[in-house]
Amino acid sequence: QVQLVESGGGLVQAGGSLRLSCERSGGTFSISAVGWFRQAPGKEREFVAAITLRLGRAYYADSVKGRFTTSRDNVKNTVYLQMNSLKPEDTAVYYCAGGPSNSWNAHDYEYWGQGTQVTVSP
Repeated sequence: QVQLVESGGGLVQAGGSLRLSCERSGGTFSISAVGWFRQAPGKEREFVAAITLRLGRAYYADSVKGRFTTSRDNVKNTVYLQMNSLKPEDTAVYYCAGGPSNSWNAHDYEYWGQGTQVTVSP
């Protein structure tokens, strides 16, 4: 059974940085891509970024492009989301998800982590 565990969330001031980690275990060969999503209170879950695990190809939502970077370390079975120049509107619960290919659509991902809270104060 694949498990994804996020870590690294917290409280930061606007303009600050955080790095989220998503560690994979159990049957990781069934995952070819990892996506990052976020959900703010009262809002729909939205796509943030995704990366393919073999070639490391990444793409991003327009709202985070140039500020967020996702990367992977296949030795550690971990994917990272480096978040710089954070804004209050980035406040949300952030989730990583594993699936067969890069996708912006949450329904394309089969495995989900428990989420980690990111709060950006003005």
